[in-house]
Amino acid sequence: MIYTDIGRDGMLTGINIDATVKLARALTIPVIASGGLSDMADVERLCAVEDEGIDGVICGRSIYTGALDFAAAQARADELNGAP
Repeated sequence: MIYTDIGRDGMLTGINIDATVKLARALTIPVIASGGLSDMADVERLCAVEDEGIDGVICGRSIYTGALDFAAAQARADELNGAP
């Protein structure tokens, strides 16, 4: 399930972590966060709640503007979540 906070989409104002976690807790399928990702701190905050059912994030504008380096973000997520 993709959860997009349309009020934040493309705004680079940060992911709505609380609403995303609330949805993930109500479902039995993984949730992909979307809308507002701004920087590495957002990636780290999402990794911190991965166990709640958050399976990924869509990052568009943050990459286009250069606010987020995709390779660095993936490496950090792997590091935080113990990926080999």
